Amino acid sequence: MEDSTATATSSSSTHYFSIFTNYPLISAVTSFTIAQFIKLFTSWYRERRWDLKQLIGSGGMPSSHSATVTALAVAIGLQEGFGGSHFAIALILASVVMYDATGVRLHAGRQAEVLNQIVYELPAEHPLAESRPLRELLGHTPPQIVTELGEIMSTNRVLKESVVAGGMLGSATAVTGYLFFRIATS
Repeated sequence: MEDSTATATSSSSTHYFSIFTNYPLISAVTSFTIAQFIKLFTSWYRERRWDLKQLIGSGGMPSSHSATVTALAVAIGLQEGFGGSHFAIALILASVVMYDATGVRLHAGRQAEVLNQIVYELPAEHPLAESRPLRELLGHTPPQIVTELGEIMSTNRVLKESVVAGGMLGSATAVTGYLFFRIATS
């Protein structure tokens, strides 16, 4: 009886530690972390000041959301095959998240901007006049970026570029991790 209890305890503790060898999870978390650190440096380059909020905030270049879900989908595809149902689920999840990052959150941020302006113009005695402003930067809409030619890039183009950059980062992270795990286990 004691032998079976010890074996069950040993196998359950091994089961909990298997999360540290879960290649798709490691790829996704690594890609998210790299994207957040890159945002710290891109915001410093743009504004010439360190903004530590970039380490935990959403929006900015590259898209950490896109990097995370792309790394997850590619890692699942590499590990279990691109024809399987797990990859299909991850691909649909990635598509929805990336669509949301380029469209829905952008428009929600613009609506927040309009609502904040309306509240700002309310008389001081109005009950909503003292309400906290809504977050306006929900999607990937960094301030207008001046190109080397002096032209202003459109917000939509910058938005799509940050999502594409996040997807590329996620793919590269997943492939690098896959090769690393293959070499480490052979």
